[in-house]
Amino acid sequence: MKATSDGVFQGENPLHAALPLAILQICVVVVLTRVLAFLLRPLRQPRVIAEIIVWRHYARPVAIGRSSAFINTVFPKQSLTVLDTLANIGLLFFLFLVGLELDLRALRRTGSGALAIAVAGISLPFVLGIGTSVVLQHTVSRGVPTGPFLVFMGVALSITAFPVLARILAELKLLTTDLGRMAMSAAAVNDVAAWILLALAIALSGSGSPLVSLWVLLSGVGFVASAFFFLRPLLGWMARRSPEGEPVKELYICATLAIVLAAGFVTDTIGIHALFGAFIVGIIVPKDGPFAGVLLEKVEDLISGLFLPLYFVSSGLKTNVLTIKGGESWGLLVLVVATACIGKIGGTVLASLIVRVPLREALTLGVLMNTKGLVELIVLNIGKDRHVLNDETFAILVLMALINTFITTPVVMAIYKPARRGPPYKNRAVQRANPEDELRMLACFHSTRNIPTMINLMESSRGTRRRGITVYAMHLVELSERSSAISMVHKARRNGMPFWNKRRNGHGDGDQLVVAFETYQQLSHVSIRAMTAISDLNTIHEDIVTSAHQKRAALIVLPFHKLHQMDGHMESLGDEYQHINQRVLRHAPCSVAILVDRGLGGAAQVAASDVSYNIAVLFFGGRDDREALSYAMRMVEHPGIALHVLRFVPHQSGGTSSGGNNRAADDAFLTDFRANVADGNDSVRYEEKAVGGKAEIVEVINAVGRCNLFLVGQETACVPLVDRSTDCPELGPVASYLALPEFSTVASVLVMKQYDPTAEHYDLVEEVADVAVDIDTPGPIGASSRRP
Repeated sequence: MKATSDGVFQGENPLHAALPLAILQICVVVVLTRVLAFLLRPLRQPRVIAEIIVWRHYARPVAIGRSSAFINTVFPKQSLTVLDTLANIGLLFFLFLVGLELDLRALRRTGSGALAIAVAGISLPFVLGIGTSVVLQHTVSRGVPTGPFLVFMGVALSITAFPVLARILAELKLLTTDLGRMAMSAAAVNDVAAWILLALAIALSGSGSPLVSLWVLLSGVGFVASAFFFLRPLLGWMARRSPEGEPVKELYICATLAIVLAAGFVTDTIGIHALFGAFIVGIIVPKDGPFAGVLLEKVEDLISGLFLPLYFVSSGLKTNVLTIKGGESWGLLVLVVATACIGKIGGTVLASLIVRVPLREALTLGVLMNTKGLVELIVLNIGKDRHVLNDETFAILVLMALINTFITTPVVMAIYKPARRGPPYKNRAVQRANPEDELRMLACFHSTRNIPTMINLMESSRGTRRRGITVYAMHLVELSERSSAISMVHKARRNGMPFWNKRRNGHGDGDQLVVAFETYQQLSHVSIRAMTAISDLNTIHEDIVTSAHQKRAALIVLPFHKLHQMDGHMESLGDEYQHINQRVLRHAPCSVAILVDRGLGGAAQVAASDVSYNIAVLFFGGRDDREALSYAMRMVEHPGIALHVLRFVPHQSGGTSSGGNNRAADDAFLTDFRANVADGNDSVRYEEKAVGGKAEIVEVINAVGRCNLFLVGQETACVPLVDRSTDCPELGPVASYLALPEFSTVASVLVMKQYDPTAEHYDLVEEVADVAVDIDTPGPIGASSRRP
């Protein structure tokens, strides 16, 4: 095949040329993989499951077109060499990424318990794998070389997929728990041991004499030693010349990637495998500073997104899954799956119990360590290419890997639910008996668009009390399949909470958004601690709620799921972001505010001396309206804030309604407000308006005039002001109208929902009086904060 075609107008079929055919193959594979991964998301399965299924889909003879012209057209035999080359280049750099994720210093710090678990998790399945290989050799694997086959079977059953395990742990919010850290430490040891065993298996699988295998092994050892003694100082020199806050030089990136390719060439020449060299280079890259992180970001999307899926299809096109037929083959499949589970889970559980891990945690750890993935498939493919595994044995082991990985997430979710504990606390709302108490706030944001308004809201809310406001600014980041997202989660705090960014410790390089909050703290009297929560959007509300409880927050501020556009309209970020707000409202341990951001103070932080806002409170009555006014009372302490309180008093048949108890509480609250805040204060204006229906309420609201921020309760005593069925029930009857572009394109809205201790709650945090939780009160930048 020639490289490019002259085009259809020249009478040529583009699919008869290598480049356009490769482009079509990549597009087909990526689309199929992504669609299947999307369909598997409700089952919380890692993307590797979708890639394995796509692989099996193309495995002859059951693909979408073995009986049609599809496979022969899109994946003709003459294109397989190009496809294999692209797939193996992707695989080469993927193993480099796997090595980048492994930190040898962390391995050296591995405790004796995790080391014992890792050794047991390798040894028992390896021994059982050898026993199973004897059965296979007498049934479906007759004639294969005995020594290499025993080692390949042992490695196939004992391996743990480190990247897939990290993704599952992060998905289940276990990565930063004691269980997760032990699993990751044991899996890292397991990964290194598996590659050593694989190198041994490859050396033994050569067709030459035992002396040749010995030379291959010794040469491999020499390569590893040379990499540590010569390549590591070079990579360290480049890492040291890439300081924090400055871009990494393109020359260093190019040189490192070239070293990866060269190392792959050397190990392939030795006779081990090109992947082995790339993996070793990834391990020896220094993990301090931004160098490793930049390498990860430069390589991962192209490799994981485009080239790696080709490996699954390339393998699938050479595989015949229908070789598993008849009772004997299916019985062997059951035997292999049972042996893998018993060996890995049993060995891990026994070692865990010996080091005094509780039974439930030990069983969970065993299931987690039984995770297989791409590395397993690489081992199997190498075995097949070396003619150690025939088609039937290969298909059996692939199905074993698929089954074991697929069951990991649901089984762990069923048997292990880690308890979230926090101390009880009293100040769960802005309205409180002693207004002089410190106000603790958790302010969440999705992107830079939310930051200026959040900072201006904090500046307006800091008040003049001796004990002012403490803010925890939480950046909400969606957990993706990317390795860099997993690396960010690795930096999480010891207690499993979202990690605090501390640039002096090198943790700030992954999230530059927090710099704005740190800068604001230096210029203001507000205590701020920036933090990042990385989680799946379906469960990120658990991070928000748990953080609020353990930091004893009185108020959670959430950004509205629609962003204000230049033409005044609101563009939705997606239903997932709306559902986050709704779940937080349902589970919150304190008051919640949703901020409809229309640019409070403009697109930049406003200095304290320049703050000049008009804010309005629309008071209809009820607990949430009292919370909104309580927050406004704190805001009006700022000399640049003018407050307009508008109370709506219904006629007998009016559009507002308030129960007797609420009415009495409203009257008492407003009487206190007028006596202590409004009287004699030129910045406060209080009005009462009698209204008789929705039209009159809308008319009064529209007549408020220039206003930068409206404060209103969520469950307020008012009829809905929007005729059509609102798509934002979390805003309530009044704010749903205020959020319409027809009402205003400049006024932001803060919707308040007060914590009600008498209501039914769906608590995510178990309150334990004697639990010790560090609330991490932020202090001045550079000061040491308390640590458990």
